[in-house]
Order: sequence, then structure tokens, then C-alpha cells
Amino acid sequence: MTNRNPAMRVTAMPADANAYGDIFGGWLMSLMDSGAGLVAARRAKGRAVTIAMDGVTFHKPVKVGDEVSVYAEITKVGTSSMVIATDAYRRERHSEEEELVTSAKFTFVAIDDAGKPRPVGAA
Repeated sequence: MTNRNPAMRVTAMPADANAYGDIFGGWLMSLMDSGAGLVAARRAKGRAVTIAMDGVTFHKPVKVGDEVSVYAEITKVGTSSMVIATDAYRRERHSEEEELVTSAKFTFVAIDDAGKPRPVGAA
């Protein structure tokens, strides 16, 4: 992924973890969807909604206290849709090294005030 500015960063907290201290996959997918959604809304210049999530791969676990950074990059733009490659990285609290933990592709559609698809970039 060429974009090295994170769409968002969050610290994983105890409420986001199971009894073993690993962060729930659903919490991580939600974070990735939010990060991809920020990128989609900027490109669409308005509201965009998730319509699909493909190829989710959990590479490594995230632990309580880890900083999670979500990177998202548009890889394809259609008439009303966008595909956004999204990667989540973890960084231990006192480290500078990031490690890839989850990857997925999200598809968003730009919509108008009535909830109907509209051209990407046409507000």
C-alpha cells in the first residue's frame, strides 16, 4: 500500500478483548470499515456506504494496549462505487515497529440524500 498516512489510529482497550487478552476480530473489522469510510466520503465528496467486504485475512492477533493504525487506499473507482484496500497494523505501546495484523477490501457506494446511488464525486 503506497499511502502511509493512517486513516485513523486507536488504542486497543480491555473492553475490546476476549478473556485471553486478544482483541475481537469484529472490533478490528469495524475500525477498518470506519477508516475506509473516511477515505470513501472524501473521494465521494459526501455520503458513501459499505456494500461489501472481501478477502478479510487475520494475520496476527492484536493485544490490549496496542496502538492500531488503519491504512486505506482507493484501488478502483466505478460510476458510483469505490474499492478500498485496507490494512490494519499493530504497534506495541513502547515500540516504533508496526506489524500487519489484518487486511481486507471494502466496497463503498456514493449515495444521495434519498439513499440512491449517485456518481462518485458528484455531491
